[in-house]
Amino acid sequence: MSTSRLALYPVSKRVLDKVLALVLLVGLSPVVAVVVGAMGVDMVIAPRHRGPFLYRERRVSRGREFDLLKFRTLRLDVLAQATSPEAHARLLEADPTNLTWAGRRILKPWYLDELPQLFNVLRGDMSLVGPRPWPPSMVASQVAKGLDYRKEIVAGWTGPAQVQKGVTEPAGYAALDLAYVEECRKRRGLSLALLDLGILWQTVSVMAKGEGLRY
Repeated sequence: MSTSRLALYPVSKRVLDKVLALVLLVGLSPVVAVVVGAMGVDMVIAPRHRGPFLYRERRVSRGREFDLLKFRTLRLDVLAQATSPEAHARLLEADPTNLTWAGRRILKPWYLDELPQLFNVLRGDMSLVGPRPWPPSMVASQVAKGLDYRKEIVAGWTGPAQVQKGVTEPAGYAALDLAYVEECRKRRGLSLALLDLGILWQTVSVMAKGEGLRY
């Protein structure tokens, strides 16, 4: 399936991304301060949890690789086990013993480890809404199956799949992503902005419920 690069990232969507990402960063700055403070206290109390506040993962957006930013939820000795250049922390996060206290109790339940990706949005690596960015090998595997939309559309901080709790199968994610891609083809201007704003509002609702990883 081939798509138009220009049509799937119009000016209206780019402007909405920049403006809202900046507004969110300013508005959520108290939350970021609490997160950084909690991580700092955790590192003082538990030496095993010490390390950088941020880490990076290689992901793909619109066919281009970039460094995805996240607050660190894993201990450094656990991250050292991930020797692949495109290591996917989600696999390691499934084991609660791999997480720092802040990662287990604060970051993962409310998806707060994803907040630094607002800087990715400001830099143009991502959009606020779109299919979540996958590691290069996973994108290559999906393309081999005939789904090349991740090479054409800008990856999102959140997306239709992320607000549908209970979707776990790749096929389910792909169906939701493809439906969003189709909407991006059909909509322009205000209509597309309203679609994205609706998904962002649903994302806020999911985050507020604290329905992320629980241990």
